[in-house]
Formats: sequence, C-alpha cells, structure tokens
Amino acid sequence: MALNKLNDLLKKEVLELMEKGTSKGKEKIIVKIIPPRQDKGPRYLLEGSGDKEYIKMNANSYLGLSMHPEVIKAEEKAALEYGVGPGAVRFISGTHKPHVELEKRLASFHGREACMILSSAYVTSMGVIVPLTTSETVVISDELNHNCIINALRLSRPAQKFIFRHNDMKDLEDKLKEAVGKGKRVLVITDGIFSMRGDHSPFDELTALCRAYDSRFEEGVISIADDSHGVGGFGKTGRGTEEYTGAKVDILIGTLGKAFGVNGGYVVSDQAVIDYFRETTPMYIYSNPITCSEAAAALKVLDILESDEGKKRLEHLRAMTSKFKEGLISLGYETLPGEHPVVPLLVRDTKKTADLVEYLTRNGVLATGLNYPVVPKGDEEIRFQVNGDHTEADIEAVLSILEQYKKEKCS
Repeated sequence: MALNKLNDLLKKEVLELMEKGTSKGKEKIIVKIIPPRQDKGPRYLLEGSGDKEYIKMNANSYLGLSMHPEVIKAEEKAALEYGVGPGAVRFISGTHKPHVELEKRLASFHGREACMILSSAYVTSMGVIVPLTTSETVVISDELNHNCIINALRLSRPAQKFIFRHNDMKDLEDKLKEAVGKGKRVLVITDGIFSMRGDHSPFDELTALCRAYDSRFEEGVISIADDSHGVGGFGKTGRGTEEYTGAKVDILIGTLGKAFGVNGGYVVSDQAVIDYFRETTPMYIYSNPITCSEAAAALKVLDILESDEGKKRLEHLRAMTSKFKEGLISLGYETLPGEHPVVPLLVRDTKKTADLVEYLTRNGVLATGLNYPVVPKGDEEIRFQVNGDHTEADIEAVLSILEQYKKEKCS
C-alpha cells in the first residue's frame, strides 16, 4: 500500500517523542462526572479506573458552569427549537436568532460596537490576523504567544515580522521604531493571559505605545489580543485582561470554550472591522457556526456571570486560586506571581515533570505536564487550573498530595 513507507516513518517519529518524554501520550477518557456533594466539588471517573474518583485540576472551565442546571436547560431548549446543527455556513442559511443575540450580548459585554462568533478561539485568531495582513503589513508579536497566533503569522506572510521579548515594553518600542518605513500597517499582537504561565499582558502600556507610534504609519498601529484564558474568569466582573489593566485593545479575541464552559470563539471591535471580517475571513465564511444550542448556553452563562451568582463565583475563584498558590509556596514549590487561576508549578525538568504528573494521577488528581516544545527548555511545569467548582477541601486535598510527594522524594 502507498502508506506503508509513511506509516513506518511516522511510527518512528512518534516513538522518538515518547522516548524524549515530550509526547502527549494516550488520552484519558472521562466516562462519568459525579456532581458536587458535601464539601467536595465534582469528581470524575476514567475509563479503566473503575470507581476511583479524580479531582480535575486541568480544566479551562474556570467558572465551573459547564454542568450548571440552567445552562444545560437553555442548551436543551434551543436544541429542541432549532435542531442539533445549523445545517449551513452563516452566509447561506446557517445564521439563526441565537447567533445574532449572542453577538449583540458579547459586543455589549465588552463595550464594543460589534461581534462575530466562529467555531473556536483558535480559528478566530487565525481568522482575524490573516485578513488584516497585507503585503505591506508589519507584525510584532510577543515571544510567548499561543500556537494559534504563531500559525496565523505563518499563514498570513507579512511584509516583516518582529518578535518582542515576553511582556517587555521597552523591547516592543524598539521593534516599533525598527518597523518604521517597512510597511503601511502594523499589527501588535499578544495574548491577554499567557496560558502556560497565568501571567497577563500589560494592556495599558502596550496600547499607549501603539497610540504613540500610530501616526508614523500610513494605516496605523493596531493592537490585537487573544484573551481566551482571561475572558470570564479574570477581572472583577470577568471581563478579562482589559478590565484588570483598565485598557482596551483595538481588536479583542475571546472564547466560549473556557470560562464559559461551552464551545466557540469570537472577536469584538468596531462595526467596520467586524463587517470586513464577515466578508474576508475564510474560517468564518466556509465553516459552520457553533450550534444554536451552544449559543443559547453561552447566553445563559452571560446571564449568570452578570448576576449576583456570577460575582460570588468570581470571588470564590479568586479565593481558591490564592489559597492554592499560597499553599504551593508554603510547601517550597516554585510558581509565578499572578492572580489568574492558571497556577504553574515549575519543575524545570521533563522527566521530573512526567514523574510528578504520574504521581498525581495515581493519587486521584488530574493535572497537565507541559514540556518542550510547548514551553521553552528549562520552563517545564505542571499547569494547575483552579475553577469555580473547587472547594476548600479540594484544594487542601491536592496540596496534601503534593506535600506527600515532596516527603517521599526527599526521604
């Protein structure tokens, strides 16, 4: 068969990844979720593990709303009314009332004129950057930006690309100076929350620099941020890095698939910008939108987020994040400063990271080890993610396991 030679080659490459300890490995399959009870948050059962219960410390669902009864009810109701799929791309006949309502709510939520939803945040970033990049566009990107931004830059082929040191505004300014005369338009692109570390971009400083150099380019300096890990779970009212820093970027990308606990991505900006994306973004034009039921579920999440319940969930999330981070430090583990519920435990060694992940799993904790090339060499870590369903008892249980691990390794 034609694939025989390729199969042998690919098997070898996967084996090499496994030997290096950088492969993703076999995926764990969740077969049941046990609802919160007493002082415990949700517990998860895995295929092949019988009745053993796991605490999930690697979920992006920061608000803990994916199993919320009202959200499920809203999704089921919309599925009954509109079916389980849109049946077409948006411009043919795939646009339904829940899509339009959700776009209006998200635009309002972020204080923007307009919004466009897409199938995921990953394709949203690609669908924003590619159409805005012309043959006379210069792109300036943070060195730790997400893979979706990196691949968008490869696909868009700008006139010139500059990478500035992570969150280093002096280096960003140097790159802006260097870009003068090399293009008509500049796109300054950053993550809002950097998902591997939990730290945030200083939007206030970044946007000030963009404004300062805007007049030196014929088509201006445009700030773009993907705040997928910030929206919903960061900031006093869950409006992400913009709220936390008190500054708005020109074009903001968000997701419904993390703190919102649903699925899909979106972009908010001025009406003219969104109108342009609807006409030029291939990831929007040629792909089905999220389902009507997903849109309805996201609308219900917005209702909850903007209610007293939402405020309490955010307060609880901040408290549990602080408790976990302080616990790690008291145990002598290395972490990074920040208030976001992504809490990295820096291990700085691939094999030790894998060993700690295996220990946690064996003791009923699901956590994710991040190794090179996902993170730079020397930054290997366990990425813990706190969410609104975690209780104080959950956090204490995980810290106790980490304490025991340290005792066993040091004895």
